[in-house]
Amino acid sequence: MDGPLLVIDRDDARPLGAQLVEGLRRGILDGQLRAGDPVPSTRSLATELGVARSSVVAAYDQLAGEGYLELRQGAPTRVASFAGHSAVPAPVHSPATVTTLDAGHETGAPATTVLTGADGAGPGSGRAEPLDLRPGRPSTARLDERAWRAAWRHAGGLAVPGDTAPPFGELRLRSEIADHLRHARGVTCSPEDVVVTAGTSDAIALLASALRLALGGAPRVAVEHPGYPSARRVLERSGALRAVPVPVDADGIDLTALRGIRPAPDAVMVTPSHQYPLGGRLPVAARLSLLEWAESRGALVIEDDYDSEFRHVGAPLPALASLDRAGRTALVGSFSKVLTPWLRLGYIVLPADDAVRAAVAAVRDDETCPVPGIAQEAAAELLATGAVRRHIAAARRDYAHRRALVLAELSGIDGAPLSGLDGGLHAVIGLPAHTVADAVVARLASDGVLVAPLSDYSAIPGEGPSGLVLGYASPPDSRLAGALRLVRAAVEHELSRHPQARR
Repeated sequence: MDGPLLVIDRDDARPLGAQLVEGLRRGILDGQLRAGDPVPSTRSLATELGVARSSVVAAYDQLAGEGYLELRQGAPTRVASFAGHSAVPAPVHSPATVTTLDAGHETGAPATTVLTGADGAGPGSGRAEPLDLRPGRPSTARLDERAWRAAWRHAGGLAVPGDTAPPFGELRLRSEIADHLRHARGVTCSPEDVVVTAGTSDAIALLASALRLALGGAPRVAVEHPGYPSARRVLERSGALRAVPVPVDADGIDLTALRGIRPAPDAVMVTPSHQYPLGGRLPVAARLSLLEWAESRGALVIEDDYDSEFRHVGAPLPALASLDRAGRTALVGSFSKVLTPWLRLGYIVLPADDAVRAAVAAVRDDETCPVPGIAQEAAAELLATGAVRRHIAAARRDYAHRRALVLAELSGIDGAPLSGLDGGLHAVIGLPAHTVADAVVARLASDGVLVAPLSDYSAIPGEGPSGLVLGYASPPDSRLAGALRLVRAAVEHELSRHPQARR
């Protein structure tokens, strides 16, 4: 490591950390370091090179975020199995470009080289599993495996109860969730206010059933348009009369349109911290106005706080629940974006409204808590030991790298504005027509990249803005960069084929 691979030049104007990153990256790409090779500990490399250990730590962190290194708690840092020439796609500029998507990273299959010709079409056969950039997939690369296994060992070592978990969930987990929300979101609540759910969909279904019971009939629930499509379906399947679409603007839900609905809805479901999918952030004044409307109408506000832990631009705004003095807000959250959707763990912080609380309790008495007790105990241990907090901090750094890649690769396309990147784990590319968006989606699918059309999020079929929604959290930087170049090439190609759509 102290040979030609890493040379620190004290006279170089570049920071030492940048020299470390470049030297290690070059060594991996040139094959001097191979997949699976261990690299020196941060302490030993810092001593060897005569630099601060913090510089080495920062360099390793950056390279892990880019997909070149694998950092695992309690194990040596190693060169990632997908690193090297085959993992870094070439830019899509020439009429015929070879772009490599290392689909084998997760499947164990070999990397696949995708040959795109002048029209961008892939060969259509012999390709590995597509790279899925549809939103909703966080990265688990930074999850502390030792803490994860220890939490499950702890849960498995407890005495086996002879009953189901309590209707609202295990008290220890509810206490840890309340503590997490107090620190992460400024929401002051007690364990008695928290209901454990099997993710966001279960939480929404529970609230819809409780509203139906409390009102003695099917409630009308206002939803954002465009907005979370599965939430609309869950509401309607769970007893809501129908979801009432309300348009959104650059900041979030259009409060003027909401106030104009007659008769007034019994509830409204919003994503105020990062509107899904367009990315707006409801200002504090609008939040207060929404709460005033809910109090005056006796309506319930369902606040979906789905990825508020990942704010990239500006300070996080307070949750609606933390501003609500009338107790009309039910805060819904989950650990799907924070940890993994595989865990299927979420929560509701109940409003102060006695009728809603009693109805939730009645529904849960009949249906019981759907989250296995052993999973609740493991999750409580992860929260109590600080593993969740540390994971969020590490993941936030990785997501910042990937967000920067998205901005670098996709900004400045004439006719395709980029938005939704101030927070969360996805981006939106605006397009002038649904036909253009559909063509780009199909073209990318043939190239082995999956993205979602913005029309999928419309609450009114055929209406609403056009574009693409893509998630950037799950793949490492080295895979993401090549996929983003394919996205840009596909967007520019389809825009050139449909010039009339730009008018």
